[in-house]
Amino acid sequence: MPNLAFALVDSTFEPFRAAELVVKPASENWEKQAYFALRRSVFSDEQQLLAQDKDRHDFQAIAIVALASNCGICDQVVGAVRIYQPEPGLWFGGRLCVAPAYRRHSMIGKALVNEAVSLAKDLGCEVFRATVQAQNEVYFHGLRWQTLEQLELLGQPHCLMQADLPSYPLMPRQVSLRALKVARHE
Repeated sequence: MPNLAFALVDSTFEPFRAAELVVKPASENWEKQAYFALRRSVFSDEQQLLAQDKDRHDFQAIAIVALASNCGICDQVVGAVRIYQPEPGLWFGGRLCVAPAYRRHSMIGKALVNEAVSLAKDLGCEVFRATVQAQNEVYFHGLRWQTLEQLELLGQPHCLMQADLPSYPLMPRQVSLRALKVARHE
């Protein structure tokens, strides 16, 4: 009988990705903690863009999260964005990020942006803007945003962009808290 040996090597396996995601404003304490942890992981640790990810806008911002669901229970924040209103009618989005294992699913970023703009519209938004890293400018053009100005922030090229609000319909909150089916392999 031949001697068969099997080696389990971590690189042999794809990272686990939940099949279902829910995008909604963070409401539970663990969601808010994981929201800040993901932001810190992306903007401070990975990109080394910000030494401290939190800023004065976080005191008034609404945190929006993409939650991975396992067996019907949401237990992991895999995407994040925030929205805030610096003056009546003007809203900003920012700190959009997705966990590395979920980045190949471009629908997560799009769902976070859709929820951010739609929620702001529900709250009276007349103009919605974001400062976007220049490498993501084309992605936002695909989401119906226009570039207003080229900027340099933190030594990196950025763009001030504005959403085309009519492209983002008002949605009742229970509809916008929809579950997203994410293909396991793309």
